[in-house]
Amino acid sequence: MTYLRKRSAQAAAQDDSSSVSVPDYLQKTYTWAYLNPKTVPFLSSAPVVAAILWGNANRLIRMTVAEIEEGQRVLQSAAVYGRFSTDLAKAVGRSGHLDVMDVAPIQVETARKRVEGFPQANVKLGDASIAQTNTPYDTVVCFFLLHEVPEDMKEKIVNAMLASVKPGGKIVFVDYHKPGKLHPLKPIMSKVFDWLEPFAKGLWHKEIQDYAHDAEAWNWTKETIFGGLYQKVVVTRLG
Repeated sequence: MTYLRKRSAQAAAQDDSSSVSVPDYLQKTYTWAYLNPKTVPFLSSAPVVAAILWGNANRLIRMTVAEIEEGQRVLQSAAVYGRFSTDLAKAVGRSGHLDVMDVAPIQVETARKRVEGFPQANVKLGDASIAQTNTPYDTVVCFFLLHEVPEDMKEKIVNAMLASVKPGGKIVFVDYHKPGKLHPLKPIMSKVFDWLEPFAKGLWHKEIQDYAHDAEAWNWTKETIFGGLYQKVVVTRLG
């Protein structure tokens, strides 16, 4: 009975968007980037996204979308600037379904504009640190989210994403990674992170799988991109 009550309470929390609130760390650290109505339209434009990722935005998006199959049920764990959600909606097709969630109402509103005309896409308030166990997904995508959250939240999000995928499904993490010693952008990115992205260097010191509680139950494959500055990690359950 205790287990059933716990599961019922968890399900209610997942379905009730009123239980979702903007985290303190997001308000303190990223209001300028994700919560300010004056800056959000500018930062969400494709040219700005391309510049932020040193011209690698399209490449990283393509690498992620390549993991999606038409007809799948897909979860995007947080809103992403640029065309990312649009490309995911196209990839799942009319026979599939895409859920995009974010903790910030302004990001939900922005993402909805990106998927207008795609009835297979739904954008909602949601917390990536809470497992979506009611309706598990074929594929869960976590695109440039982990570097923006504190270490304890990285752990919660990774494990929530693992719990949100159905048996036989997969999770795709794309994010920053520690570049090689001689990478010309390493000193620049180090200063940028120290100034604007205080949680990002956690991914320079730990593997994404290090945040998983039962990492040994999963198969982890990692590919680094652009001299190691970025990484794509695909996770599938063993057995």
